[in-house]
Amino acid sequence: MDIKKLAEKHNEYIIKQRWYFHQNPELSFQETETTKVLKEQLEEMGIPVITFPDYNGLIGVIKGGKPGKTVMLRSDIDALPIEEHSGEEFAAVNGKMHACGHDCHMAVLLGAAKILMDVKAEIQGEVRLLFQAAEESGHGAVYYIEHGILDDVDAIFGLHIWGTLDAPKFNLESGPRMASGDKFKITVTGKSAHGSAPHLGHDAIVAAASIVMNVQTFVSRVSDPLDTLVVNIGTVKGGQLWNIIPNHVEFEGIMRTYSRQLRSSLEDTMRKIVCGTAEALGCAAEFEYMPLTAPVINDQEDLNRIAVNAAISLYGEESLSGMARLTCSEDFSKFAEKIPGFFGFLGCRNESIGAIYPNHSDKFKVDEEGLHRGAALYAQFAVDYLNEKAGDN
Repeated sequence: MDIKKLAEKHNEYIIKQRWYFHQNPELSFQETETTKVLKEQLEEMGIPVITFPDYNGLIGVIKGGKPGKTVMLRSDIDALPIEEHSGEEFAAVNGKMHACGHDCHMAVLLGAAKILMDVKAEIQGEVRLLFQAAEESGHGAVYYIEHGILDDVDAIFGLHIWGTLDAPKFNLESGPRMASGDKFKITVTGKSAHGSAPHLGHDAIVAAASIVMNVQTFVSRVSDPLDTLVVNIGTVKGGQLWNIIPNHVEFEGIMRTYSRQLRSSLEDTMRKIVCGTAEALGCAAEFEYMPLTAPVINDQEDLNRIAVNAAISLYGEESLSGMARLTCSEDFSKFAEKIPGFFGFLGCRNESIGAIYPNHSDKFKVDEEGLHRGAALYAQFAVDYLNEKAGDN
């Protein structure tokens, strides 16, 4: 089977689909029309579809001509609440935007579906195509996992378009690739008093400021500097009036790390710092921890090798490029916590066409001519994985 040529054959289809989804973005948990169109496209290919009565997204099922394992290929489908200023002729005009490239992911996986249907008789096992809702929420994957979609799946592969990686390069490195992302909320309670008599109150803002500084001191002076840790305070709300000692402050933030071990200790460590600091200043604090996404770590040696070799067999070693690991998060990690997984990147940066802006920019653009390569990699990975595992019990 010549997957490279099949991908080229479907290039026009892939770009056409990307344009449609880009023009019609839908936010997390609102991807109703997107799901409908994806279903129509897959069914037109003759692919059976699994949908969910109370949730968006779907799964296409391709049963190969020979028995074997089951591999899942994943695309996300939601957009962002960003007004687009890319200048593209197919730009969205509804105040939403596929600024993270999920339109490309859908188009690329649909292209992979066409390729896999072209070689269906030769596939040794089953390929499932997951079009996942609500990735941008940080917990869109949870629904699918709770509804058992991974129960009989042996491995999962994900691919993300990336704005700082040159097109049409792949980045398929092993080890930590994206950081965890866990939200927290801190509520500080003090005692109000007149601003002229601070000794009669307990200043919640002073306590909150001390907490912020102590948290950053933990990052810089207690945590191992070899274990990357970022603690970001994103909102602070407190106080009643300029001449009142405030009795209430709320602030929210997020913690990021590549270390599974460090992540597992952060909730307890942060609670001690927060509550102890507040108590020392006569206040009380409540620490609410909301785990969202684990780090994305490519630590399955066989999947790492299969992914790299798939790219090389298609486009040579020159198709691979290094890329620094990212401190943003991806809920693909939720799938990879349950079954073996690999997560890679496809470059879309091309200065000559103005594709120079990072993901989540209102001017985000991609070099579409490399998208069919993503479809080829999806398909080649699936075929190679199933061939290699065909003899396993």
